[in-house]
Amino acid sequence: MSALTLTPSQMSPARRIVGGALRSREIAVALVLVLVIAATTIKNDQFLFGANGWRDLLLTPAILVLLAVGQTSVIITRNVDLSVGSVVGLTAYLTGRIFIAHPGTPVLLVFLIGLLFGGVLGLVNGALVAWGKVPALVITLGTLYIYRGIFLTWAGSNRVNASDMPDNFLKLGTQQILGIPVLTIVALVVLALVGYYLYTARGGRELYAIGSDPDAAELYGLRVTRRILAAFLLSGAMAGLAGVATAARYGTVSSNAGLNLELQAVAAAVIGGVAIFGGSGTVWGAAIGAFLLVTINRALPVLGVQDFWQQFVVGVLIIGSIVLDRVLSLRRDRKIIEARDIA
Repeated sequence: MSALTLTPSQMSPARRIVGGALRSREIAVALVLVLVIAATTIKNDQFLFGANGWRDLLLTPAILVLLAVGQTSVIITRNVDLSVGSVVGLTAYLTGRIFIAHPGTPVLLVFLIGLLFGGVLGLVNGALVAWGKVPALVITLGTLYIYRGIFLTWAGSNRVNASDMPDNFLKLGTQQILGIPVLTIVALVVLALVGYYLYTARGGRELYAIGSDPDAAELYGLRVTRRILAAFLLSGAMAGLAGVATAARYGTVSSNAGLNLELQAVAAAVIGGVAIFGGSGTVWGAAIGAFLLVTINRALPVLGVQDFWQQFVVGVLIIGSIVLDRVLSLRRDRKIIEARDIA
């Protein structure tokens, strides 16, 4: 019997791993990322090997990775959180105001406050979606404007400057450990923790079950309301953490902080293989999608591509990802039907 006719159960573990890797959406996106970096570096070696090339390649996507991780937890339940950009801006400004009002506040405490504050805002979204039975698109579009309105009213024409925040906090935006930026390490640790939870914990697997078929999940007795609340709580907490990281990364916080980040977070997740229809995808893919999205935005100007075409490329990636997910879903359903008929 040839290798081509072997069933998965008849293949060796090594061959199954290699076959799965070749079919992996995450690896495909990672290969595109490598190709983009390689092509841009060939065009201009300063992109990767310049004074800050390697650092920026790792540091710039860190905030978007945090948002993409939180967004993934919501999208796999067949929902979406469009308020995260406003939460980032509001939390970033809150961070600055804490340091202005209480200069000696420990940095770790500020990060915890950001997590809790973002989590509360996310919980508001989750409560309205889960208990109010209103589509998440409508609810989070509304809270996007509400949170942004609160931010604009609070900040007004004022802004938080780098001089208002302590040096040990600002250093987190540029500091490195073994050549890896601290904020990138934070994002990777969060990615690993959430990824492990979604892959191994019962609650994480139930999020996928809810996204695959919400009605069946209800009939099976899954705690759908609680899980949706938890997903939005996590999304809000990640946006809060990203808000604190934004203050550390850029040193100043103005009224446009976090603007349009919600669209980039959704795009990163979708490009990374998280199905917009719910039920499939991983935070690993979303993180790679975030790296790809940010790298493309940095690489295309180096390659001489105009702004319009930069946005065009990102739009094509998003539409292509959604179409691919739909095609694969229909193909999988067809195989299930064929197997059932044979049986």
